[in-house]
Amino acid sequence: MATDLSAPLVRDAEPTPIRVASVPSSHVYVRHLSPPGDATDGVRRLPDPVPSGAAPQSRWWPPAMLEADWVHAHHDDFDVFHIHFGFDARTPQQLTDLVDALGAHGKPLVLTVHDLRNPHHAGREEHDAQLDVLVPAAQALITLTPGAAAQIRHRWGRRAQVIGHPHVVELDDMARWRAMRTRHVPFRIGLHVKSLRASMDPAAVLPALVRAADEIGDAVVQVDGHRDVLETAGARYDRRLADQVRSYGDRIDLRVHDYFDDQELWAYLASLDVSVLPYRFGTHSGWLEACRDLETQVIAPTCGYYAEQGPVHSYVMDEERWDEDSLVEAVHRAHRSRPSHVTVAERERQRYETALAHRTLYDTLLA
Repeated sequence: MATDLSAPLVRDAEPTPIRVASVPSSHVYVRHLSPPGDATDGVRRLPDPVPSGAAPQSRWWPPAMLEADWVHAHHDDFDVFHIHFGFDARTPQQLTDLVDALGAHGKPLVLTVHDLRNPHHAGREEHDAQLDVLVPAAQALITLTPGAAAQIRHRWGRRAQVIGHPHVVELDDMARWRAMRTRHVPFRIGLHVKSLRASMDPAAVLPALVRAADEIGDAVVQVDGHRDVLETAGARYDRRLADQVRSYGDRIDLRVHDYFDDQELWAYLASLDVSVLPYRFGTHSGWLEACRDLETQVIAPTCGYYAEQGPVHSYVMDEERWDEDSLVEAVHRAHRSRPSHVTVAERERQRYETALAHRTLYDTLLA
């Protein structure tokens, strides 16, 4: 696609190759750490080893690279080891063995701290124990927001470089969906309960959203959920939530379906005026970034560092606090606003800058 970049942000046409064992390499966040199009930063991320017995949709889970034996067998294949996701599949002792294996072969460890609290865990103890192994051991730390970096400095006395989350939607898709973008009538408020992560509390926020829609008048609350949660035969069927959403009848637009593929998810997000994140705890959000890509406003809780990722309408919610009025007011603000969104060109430039920042960090470690 066309670009308005005034100067190349990747320094050399053919920089010296650096081989990175990235855990994982196929995740969309990691794929977008490389420059777009035909540009090159010289970073070669190893393909994810396919775990034995993994389902086709689980190309990298559980991550075989996080096994100490894998490092011993493949240490000649990479220069830098970079962990993003997946270490929740390993015990603290297994992670200690991994760190020892990397040290034995002189391989630097980079850790990007995406989550300071695992959104899939009801408690924080396990994730804290895993971070207590990896954060002190890493030769370099990255995180996505200044607030997360401050928490890392407070908890471990370590400096983390802040590199913002790159786009999630592909640049060409982003431009295509934006060209079709309209303000919807009625104003459409989206709440997606997905498959109910431990961090989510949609039952708390739904009454506030219905109240806000009633006050606005020309608005509708669209509730989406997966069949495994909202249908009785589902593996994670939640009777309380299913009964609650159905109790609203025609006052909400309820849609129960299977998992969206990428294009279905982009179509869904682009159909909303605002998407509500119903989280009691968390740190950062790729969902939020996809909304930014598609010009969909975001209402986000005060837990975590969502407001530092990009413009959001905040409401008060965390593990101790919940203020219904603040969410109602956030919906009203979203309805009144005419936001200015990040442009496709800005997302493209960020992609180059992100690639250069990672390449520079790897160069520093290997020097």
